[in-house]
Amino acid sequence: MIDRELFQLAGAKSISQKLAGLDVLQAFLIVGQALALSAVITQLWQGHSLNWPLLAGFAACFTGRQLLTWLSDRWLDHYAGQTAQTLRRRLLAKLFQQGPALVQAQGTGSMITMTLDGIAEVRQYIKLLFSKTLAMMIVPVVVLIAAGCLDLRSAAILLLMYPLIVMFMIILGKAAQAKAEKQFGNFQKLSNNFIDSLRGIATLKYLGLSKRYSRSIFNSSEHFRERTMRVLKIAMLSTFALDFFTTLSIAVIAVYLGFDLIKGKIDLYPALAVLILAPEYFLPIRNFASDFHATLNGKNSFKRIHQLINQPTPPTVDLALHEWGAGDELKLDRVQFKYQNGAAIAPLTLTIRGYQKVGIIGMSGAGKTTLINLLSGFLTPTAGQIAIQGHPDLASLDIPDWRRQLLYIPQNPYVFTATLRENIAFYTPDVSDKQVLEAIKVVGLEDLLADLPEGLDTVIGSGRRVLSGGQVQRIALARAFLDKQRRVMIFDEPTAHLDIETELDLKARMLPLMDQRLVFFATHRLHWMKEMDYILVMNHGKLVGQGTFADLQQDNEYFQQLMKEMRGED
Repeated sequence: MIDRELFQLAGAKSISQKLAGLDVLQAFLIVGQALALSAVITQLWQGHSLNWPLLAGFAACFTGRQLLTWLSDRWLDHYAGQTAQTLRRRLLAKLFQQGPALVQAQGTGSMITMTLDGIAEVRQYIKLLFSKTLAMMIVPVVVLIAAGCLDLRSAAILLLMYPLIVMFMIILGKAAQAKAEKQFGNFQKLSNNFIDSLRGIATLKYLGLSKRYSRSIFNSSEHFRERTMRVLKIAMLSTFALDFFTTLSIAVIAVYLGFDLIKGKIDLYPALAVLILAPEYFLPIRNFASDFHATLNGKNSFKRIHQLINQPTPPTVDLALHEWGAGDELKLDRVQFKYQNGAAIAPLTLTIRGYQKVGIIGMSGAGKTTLINLLSGFLTPTAGQIAIQGHPDLASLDIPDWRRQLLYIPQNPYVFTATLRENIAFYTPDVSDKQVLEAIKVVGLEDLLADLPEGLDTVIGSGRRVLSGGQVQRIALARAFLDKQRRVMIFDEPTAHLDIETELDLKARMLPLMDQRLVFFATHRLHWMKEMDYILVMNHGKLVGQGTFADLQQDNEYFQQLMKEMRGED
């Protein structure tokens, strides 16, 4: 249950010291509470009147104990919340730093689950771990010493049973942890499968495979449920074993104390005090054990998040680049990239100069997106050299000055939960309403603006306002229109999910935005290629052709075949 890395987090030492101090005070209050209550009951049994000072002492110890618990929970809640926020920021920073490379390696569903549910589980894990672990280390020791002062034999029984309980906890806990770790991996796979299914639902319905795929998701979720029940069975067995041995220990002590009382070997006061202290002795370890299974997901999430945050990052090229101009040049010399499951981009060589529109065409799986990620610096080539603006022998385009020049428009641009104005002016927050309205007019969002009840101040995103795919793309184009500084535009299948009428309308509005810019446009729609100055033809990760549309149409057999297939010709 305990990760050493957890105690290396910022502030862990300070919160541990504070909680340890509270636990010591709480342990003494537990002993004081037991002694005061035993004395009150003993005096009543002996026929004396109610001892109000002792009863007040019991009430003070009880109240102090609750206050210390409240203060401990408050400190822990604050610390766990701050630590969880820090971990989320570091995880998101790593995600933005490595971009698609990290998402592709881990899976979209897994990253979403880790960033949202995983961080919440880590927060609960931190709260339970610090409170339960320190209490288990401090309270039983103080209680055992107090019990030993009252009755040595009872203290010996308590001391003897404690290692036995710990041994059973370790055995059953190891079994539960192994299954929980395996189940955590299954949960990540299920998350990835579900997200991928949502992304491709339109394609699955088009191919008539949606029902078959829904059965696959149902079967996967059923298998996950069955495995979860197996983990819960072990957890219930562990709880039963713990309760059995603690109850047995207290019962044995009660029997011995009862016989000693009958024989007159012990007075009522110490016997009653020991009997009250015995459950308190086992309470911390019972709380620890009961929360062990509840925190296994938090432990696994923390371990995975910690690994991701500390995952080595490819070195960033510290290079000063000026704004891309008409005389600049980008060269790729035998550049290739390999995923873990095989080659994605075979060695390719190309040279791009100045302002031009570069089309990247190929069927799905041809390697267009991987090439786009290499050009944007999100992926580091596994071989080859890159030269840009006269700087030779670069290992990658992971250059801050290069990324600052990029305008990236993917298949599904993100719409923030914010006003229409804030969404359009996201990259240029200082623009005026007049400039925002001009951008809306250029990209054809006048109808959307007219339908919004509060105009530019209407909040969209996250279900606030249903937007079509074309409207989302127009918002992304409006962002690009307002940003006059960035001279490199990268499009990754921006019209893949749009109908042809919407695409043609957007095309007429997109082309003017490409003037005086270097544009990389990846698509499998052939009609875009006639607008490109230079074309790269991809097939299974290989660059099988490059040149102008006319040259490829005349000399490249694969490009000719691709044109026929996309037109539906035999």
